[in-house]
Amino acid sequence: MTGAFITFEGIDGSGKSTQLRMLASVIRLRGMDVVQTREPGGTPLGARLREALLDAQEQVDPLAELLLYAADRAQHVRALLLPALAEGRIVLSDRYADATVAYQGAGRGFEPSLVAEVVALATGGLKPDLTLLFDLPVAASSERSRLRADDGEPADRLDLEHDYFHMRVRDAYLKLAAAEPERVRVLDARISVEEIHAHVLAIVIPFLEHRGLWPEIKER
Repeated sequence: MTGAFITFEGIDGSGKSTQLRMLASVIRLRGMDVVQTREPGGTPLGARLREALLDAQEQVDPLAELLLYAADRAQHVRALLLPALAEGRIVLSDRYADATVAYQGAGRGFEPSLVAEVVALATGGLKPDLTLLFDLPVAASSERSRLRADDGEPADRLDLEHDYFHMRVRDAYLKLAAAEPERVRVLDARISVEEIHAHVLAIVIPFLEHRGLWPEIKER
């Protein structure tokens, strides 16, 4: 049986990581096997790359950044994603290739054709079956980042980018959603965590049912 590959995307502070954890808990309570992962950092190699990529004190050249994300993804796909999907497992990933299109493509300004080639090489053609895009205005993202900083959470290198950078990233995500509406589903990240979770379930459960991955609970 082939599993299902669901990715969670959005600008910083959109709540995607929280929603991934909440969905994973629901799937496990249903008795199904779910893999939680992230990019960068979904493998031991990726974890080391993540430290360098997101270190606020590290000066990373934009091209080096693009290629390091690709290296992380190549390892992630081959060491974790493909084996898990071949075993019929449900894989939830906090970011994937769409993030490179948005952050390194639109954010850093690399040519779309170059980004597409790098993504294709790293992924080997593996695309998500479903992508949940948690959309948040940049002003709200900045405010949430400020609140996290006030609580003592250190900012990473991307958190410190100018608002114009994050505006380009958000716009790129929305263009991806408009281009692939069947795969990329947009959720309003301004509403409460509980409301967003309900919307996530309303999208994911029918998707898994259609793929035969959501077992019925028989009444006793």
